[in-house]
Amino acid sequence: MSEPDTTRRLPTLEKAGRGPEQSASDAAYTSGARGGRTGRFWSARRLPAALVALVVLAVAGLFLYDVAAVRAGQPAMAWRRRLADELASRPLEDTWVLAAAALAMALGLWLVVLAVTPGLRGVLPMRPATPATRAGLDRSAAALVLRDRVMEVPGVQSVRITVSRRKVTARAFAHFRELDEVRGDVDAALAEGLERLGLARPPGMSVRVRRAGKR
Repeated sequence: MSEPDTTRRLPTLEKAGRGPEQSASDAAYTSGARGGRTGRFWSARRLPAALVALVVLAVAGLFLYDVAAVRAGQPAMAWRRRLADELASRPLEDTWVLAAAALAMALGLWLVVLAVTPGLRGVLPMRPATPATRAGLDRSAAALVLRDRVMEVPGVQSVRITVSRRKVTARAFAHFRELDEVRGDVDAALAEGLERLGLARPPGMSVRVRRAGKR
């Protein structure tokens, strides 16, 4: 004796002219669990920091060596004399001066953006179990878990899951059962999967189910 189907289907947005061979839904998913407020994980920015440190160290070392040589009675390096002459003789509206200023401004803005943005876009913050702990889940791992859960839905032949910070996109192919029924079960499987992942900010869902092509 089969149990009655108590699956709650999410709202469906159907476009005019959609054929009978595909079914789609877009819905916002809200977790019933409550957790502490948590933000994104910050990247260490090791590579940009190392590059900036090496450039500053090389330039500072070169200038320090030349200044020490001049103090010891040696002539200044030709490149430093040329640079001093160019800076003293070229007007501010010169093309090379403007290009160098634009490059320096772009590099400065890039460093400022790296300093004030968290980075690590591939890690999704999870609800903290205690205030003293933080956990994150890689987006590719989340997509793999959700894919395995959707593949358990009867009628699903294959599925492709894409997880972003704000939305989970599922593109499934069904080889039997009605498409609306399969899509409803995929919605429910994804909602349950997202609940079990324990994300701090559960993303919305976009599900599309199509009929698998004949081989």
